Amino acid sequence: MPSLEVVKVANADYKPDYIPVMVITGSTFGIGQKIVEIFAKYTIGRAHIVLVGRNEAAANEIISGLPPAADGCTYEFLPCDLRLMKNVRELAKVLRDRLPKINFLIHSAGVASLEKRVETEEGIDEKMAIRYYCRFALTYELLPLLRKAKDLGEQVGVLAILGAGLSKPLLMDDLGLKKGHTGMKSMQQTVTYNDLMIGEFARREEGIAFVHAHPGFVDTFAPKPLYQKVLNIAFRPLIWLLFTTPDISAEHMLYALLDSKPGMSLRNRYGDDVGKKNYPTAEGAQEAMWAHSVKETGVVEDNL
Repeated sequence: MPSLEVVKVANADYKPDYIPVMVITGSTFGIGQKIVEIFAKYTIGRAHIVLVGRNEAAANEIISGLPPAADGCTYEFLPCDLRLMKNVRELAKVLRDRLPKINFLIHSAGVASLEKRVETEEGIDEKMAIRYYCRFALTYELLPLLRKAKDLGEQVGVLAILGAGLSKPLLMDDLGLKKGHTGMKSMQQTVTYNDLMIGEFARREEGIAFVHAHPGFVDTFAPKPLYQKVLNIAFRPLIWLLFTTPDISAEHMLYALLDSKPGMSLRNRYGDDVGKKNYPTAEGAQEAMWAHSVKETGVVEDNL
C-alpha cells in the first residue's frame, strides 16, 4: 500500500514532453473536481482539461481557481446530462470534432442511491445510466481519439471510478435489471458491469490502460434524500473516522490511472493493483455484456 506521500510524489512526477488531454465526467463535485484541481496543479497548467457535467456555474468557479493555462493549453466545460445516451453520443461527436486526441478519459460521475427504478425516455434506469451505460457509450465513441494518443507513443488510459474488487456474479438473464430491479441489485450489478467493460475494452484495444478503481468510503457531502441527511448527522463521528476526503481519494485515483500499464487493471482505494479480485468469470459474461451494452447505448460499431 503506497503512502499518501508516495502517491503525491508519483503524481507530481508526471511531466510529459507533450500536452496531455484529459476528459472527465463528474468534474464539478467530489473526487472528479479534486482530480481536475490536482492534475492542473501537477502539470502546472500544461494540460488541456475538459470538464463534463451539468453545473456550468460550478465548473466556471473551479476553472477560475486552477493554475493559469500554459501556452497552447486550456480548460473548458461541456454540458451533458449523462442519463440519456443520445446526449452522450452527441457529446462524443463534439469532442471528436474539436480534440486532436485524448490521453485520459475519467468516469467519475456517479450516484449513491438505493432508490427504486426510474427509467429514462430510453428505457434505462437513471442510476444505471450514470453508473455504467454512459461510461460504456462515451468510452466506445471516443476510442478514435484514444487511439490517436496511443499512436503518438503517449500514455493513454481510461479510469472508471466505482467498485473494483466488489463484483457479484453477472445476472445474465436480466441484463439491465428490467425484470427484477432493486436498489441494491442496481448498485452491485453496475460494479460488475464496469469490471466487464474494462476487461473487454482492454482485450480489444492494445496499448491502452483500462482501469476500474474503488475509491472506498469518501465523504463528498453530496446532495442526499432527507433520511440519508439524518443518518449523516447521527453518524458524523463514525464518518469522520472511517471515511476519507475527496482530495485524498483523488490523489489515489489519479495514481491508479497514471501507474497502470496498458491492459486491464483493478485498483483499490489506495491505488494498489488487486489483480482479478472478484472479477466475473462466468462463461460468456464479457461477450454478453458487450453485446447488451452496444444495443442499449445505441452506439454504431461501423462508426469506428
